[in-house]
Amino acid sequence: MNKLALVTGGTRGIGAEISRHLKAAGRVVVASYAGNDAAAAAFAEETGIAVKKFDAGSFEACETAVAEITAEFGTIEILVNNAGITRDGTLPKMSRDMWDAVIDTNLGSCFNLCKLTFDGMRAAKFGRIVNIGSINGQAGQYGQVNYAAAKSGIHGFTKALAQEGARFGITCNAIAPGYVDTDMVRAVPPDVLAKIIARIPVGRLGHADDIARGVLFLTADNADFVTGSTLSINGGQHMY
Repeated sequence: MNKLALVTGGTRGIGAEISRHLKAAGRVVVASYAGNDAAAAAFAEETGIAVKKFDAGSFEACETAVAEITAEFGTIEILVNNAGITRDGTLPKMSRDMWDAVIDTNLGSCFNLCKLTFDGMRAAKFGRIVNIGSINGQAGQYGQVNYAAAKSGIHGFTKALAQEGARFGITCNAIAPGYVDTDMVRAVPPDVLAKIIARIPVGRLGHADDIARGVLFLTADNADFVTGSTLSINGGQHMY
């Protein structure tokens, strides 16, 4: 059970809960983060989980980080691509920089880290990759053409890579969360948030542990017959 798991964006929000659940399941966990040193240090002290700072959207930064993690902990056999940002705006107001930042961080990071860990998983004849998509990558969202494109791309990326990895014992799946009670969602104005909740059949926002439990299922040692799938965890808001 002590396989090494890397969780990007793994020190806050959904990623932090995923990291905690994987550690509780007996995995050795490294959680990456991009910039909030104080939050990462507090998370590491609280959980005992190793943290690693690097830009998941940069191939060179990922290459260095994976080499360092591998040298210290061994082969990364479980990868959770959770890192993500938003740079919202309608298309007329969206700059190319806003587009590139979201595509590079949310989708490019999946390429970077899958590319850099795939050979190790193949040599181990075991791998579990979970890419965190979004309900907005399935249904779209006003003012988020960059975010929706990146998350939709994750779903296609996942299906294609699943076909490449299957014969090597590597599964690749996605989770598409709905609206989850994180800092980003709590920042939504109360009247807008009430309208969002009204569209969720189960009548509440998701919790980070709802998503983390899905990750545990998809990364289990005996989950080898589940690959190329997208698990929608959204309270029934979008049935896809």
